[in-house]
Amino acid sequence: MQLAQRLDSVKEPQTLKMAKLSRELKAKGINIVDLSLGEPDFKTPEHICAAAVKAMNEGFTKYPPVVGFSDLLEAISIKLKRDNNLDYAANEIMVSTGAKQSLYNLVMSLVDPGDEVIIPTPYWVTYATQVQMAGGIVKYVNCDIDTDFKLSPERLEESITSKTKLFIYSSPCNPSGSFYSREELAGLAEVFKRHPQVFIISDEIYEYINYAGQHESIAQFVELKNRVIVVNGMSKGFAMTGWRLGYMAGPKEIIQACERLQGQCTSGANSITQKAAVTALLSDLGPTHKMVEAFKQRKDYVIGALKKMPGIRSNEPQGAFYAFPDVSSFFGKSYGDTTINNADDMSMYLLHEGHVATVCGSAFGDNNCIRISFATSMTNLMEAMERIDKALKKLNP
Repeated sequence: MQLAQRLDSVKEPQTLKMAKLSRELKAKGINIVDLSLGEPDFKTPEHICAAAVKAMNEGFTKYPPVVGFSDLLEAISIKLKRDNNLDYAANEIMVSTGAKQSLYNLVMSLVDPGDEVIIPTPYWVTYATQVQMAGGIVKYVNCDIDTDFKLSPERLEESITSKTKLFIYSSPCNPSGSFYSREELAGLAEVFKRHPQVFIISDEIYEYINYAGQHESIAQFVELKNRVIVVNGMSKGFAMTGWRLGYMAGPKEIIQACERLQGQCTSGANSITQKAAVTALLSDLGPTHKMVEAFKQRKDYVIGALKKMPGIRSNEPQGAFYAFPDVSSFFGKSYGDTTINNADDMSMYLLHEGHVATVCGSAFGDNNCIRISFATSMTNLMEAMERIDKALKKLNP
């Protein structure tokens, strides 16, 4: 069967692959602690669910506008001003079926074949694939644990060429949990000011899962406002992963382009979810803050446990709900018939020997690390850390 060549660049995300392997082993009766997926284990707050029921009862079950209901666009505008001191009018905002679709819309609307797109590593798995689907050329800039996985202005400057069209990053970052301060973003902004042809996608989906204080967006620098597109959504901060709602804010010309594109695929996002999202954005954020407190406790435990394991190096995540430890000191070591040559081998070893599902760092552009999600119960995390420690101690030079 002759399928489209573009599918050659589309591979199953490692996050989903590991979750699938975990389920297969569980089906065989093996007790697996799954730390592979980035999904809050909390229920969507009751007042948000009640808003969805109210919307259904009031008949909001018809096709919505492609860009989103006007009251939701206004709620997003209020949120951006309240939380980020960013001014966006309704015609500069659009909602999609998840933040992933917002990213897809933007990449397809901005990137032509041959355009270069800078992505600092580590990065969320989908960025590069979407760029490749658009015919763009991904230009990775490697950032490692010694720099807290963050990009310096100097490295950014070195990476930009006359073909550079777009820069994509996340803060807080999936998978490293790294968070860019205002000062760090200001340094990057100075570089971007010298290169007016470069657009910037700022993925801020983990904004509320923040242990570092005030969230900072690169959109705050007015000289860049007409080139920055902020992407966010409801999944992480409101435990609404299955509701599928993301949004973007940026120049109205780009929003209009994304509307044209989305109108030919999914059209408008789920009408009931949109109404629930209005309530989520404008109501008390107490449930979100309580969830973040739990994540912080888990983060402190996991990072503390990892730092006690000989050979493991870990940064201190300032956001999101992942640890991204460097496991390169184990490369070349063996247990039985298994030799750890890279992070992929380590993830598979921990799955089959330790019965803990993680994700290999190569999926995120880093061959020395593995990603551990602590978006699960403390009971699971305690068991997982004990299993990982035991498995690592079995490895011999």
